[in-house]
Amino acid sequence: MVHKSPGAQDPTAASRRTVLALFAALTAAPLLATPASAAPRLLAVPGLDDPAKKEIAMKLVSSAENSSLDWKAQYKYIEDIGDGRGYTAGIIGFCSGTGDMLDLVELYAARKPGNVLAKYLPALREVDGTDSHQGLDPNYPRDWRKAAQDTAFQQAQNDERDRVYFDPAVRRAKADGLRVLGQFAYYDAIVMHGDGGDSASFGSIRRRALSRAKPPAQGGDETAYLHAFLDARVWAMKQEEAHSDTSRVDTAQRVFLRKGNLDLQPPLDWKVYGDSFHIG
Repeated sequence: MVHKSPGAQDPTAASRRTVLALFAALTAAPLLATPASAAPRLLAVPGLDDPAKKEIAMKLVSSAENSSLDWKAQYKYIEDIGDGRGYTAGIIGFCSGTGDMLDLVELYAARKPGNVLAKYLPALREVDGTDSHQGLDPNYPRDWRKAAQDTAFQQAQNDERDRVYFDPAVRRAKADGLRVLGQFAYYDAIVMHGDGGDSASFGSIRRRALSRAKPPAQGGDETAYLHAFLDARVWAMKQEEAHSDTSRVDTAQRVFLRKGNLDLQPPLDWKVYGDSFHIG
């Protein structure tokens, strides 16, 4: 669900994989430079990539994206939510207008040639960067739901989620010395905003936070830095009407932070868009 201005053509869409590879390389280096004093604390608790913590992360995102904790039921989800990104679908909100849906369907076609979605690849390339449904309607949603019954397509969604969003976010957060909550805050921000070059992208949110507080890897206080990051995230969300409801920060992540639950230890109680959720 990469951030992009509605209807705007993305000049870097063709080089998305190259940009992501460079991002991964850039985030690896700071990890090596993490102060030795921070290492024991980071190793003492599971990271967000621990299976149990990752399951919590998937449920937290699903509560915001789909108003449900059953994230695995979202493989088949697809609709145009009117945010200028065309169709939004799947477990992480892949969008026909932002390139990540195209990457996903290309991966699925490479793994399973002739699948039910492969015939839409030319149309997905044409509508990338727009909110158009040209070449997709009327049967694309039906065929997406059919593909979602295929475990190969489910695995492709998992793999693209990890490659594009989860792994880069966790890597960057660990390099900044952040524990599980901070790693999740980075992940949720990249899911919604992407890591492009505009003022509301993840990279810009992080830079805004760094101008106000230092992360643990730079000797700063983790709680103070995360408040600065969430402040910057809220500012970015309010730049776009589709994301102007900031409850996924205000009544979820900020609640955990104020309770000092930096490792996202259950039980967890939070609200998103007025709905209450619980993980025991």
